[in-house]
Amino acid sequence: MNLPLILALLLAAYLIGSIPTALWVGRRFFGLDIREHGSGNAGATNTFRVLGKKPGSFVMAIDVLKGWAATMMATVMLHQQAIRPDQLLYFQLACGVLAVLGHIYPVFAQFRGGKGVATVLGMMLAIAPATVGVCILVFLTMLLLFRYVSLASMTAGVAFALLQLLPPFRPQNSLLLYFGFVLAALLIYTHRANIGRLRAGNESRVPLFGRK
Repeated sequence: MNLPLILALLLAAYLIGSIPTALWVGRRFFGLDIREHGSGNAGATNTFRVLGKKPGSFVMAIDVLKGWAATMMATVMLHQQAIRPDQLLYFQLACGVLAVLGHIYPVFAQFRGGKGVATVLGMMLAIAPATVGVCILVFLTMLLLFRYVSLASMTAGVAFALLQLLPPFRPQNSLLLYFGFVLAALLIYTHRANIGRLRAGNESRVPLFGRK
């Protein structure tokens, strides 16, 4: 085990996740701090809400890429023989979680980031692409029907956990199955304020077909 390389790549995963895409886009092209508008989060959903579809789509794409790229650091470890093949999933999860933590607590933005949903999506795309593909369909369906990103995100997260109970999507390593349920619970927990607004009927909808 090459400990220095592993530690360097784990740090790289966190730093990749720390890239504050929404904050930089807002400041560079709109002259504002996205965290001072809308929900106050520096993520794709708030970018959609405050800046519109094009900036929101760009931020979401980059945030997904962050999660995917960071998780792939584990593959680099494997190719460099720093870890064994049976350890790959453990380090994929470690790199992915560090990227998500970087997104939520970015070192480049005073540790004030977003909720990490898009980064989680990129992370799981690198680990379980087939399952995530179905979850993306669930997300888009819920978003088109209700236009609540929070509701669509939570539904997709729960769908990921439940899909892994089915034979076509059941992972070889049970750790991923357990992680899926932890992930779903965390998504619901981080959206607890949104749940309150949904119940009160004042959650903001994403303007899918508006000018923005």
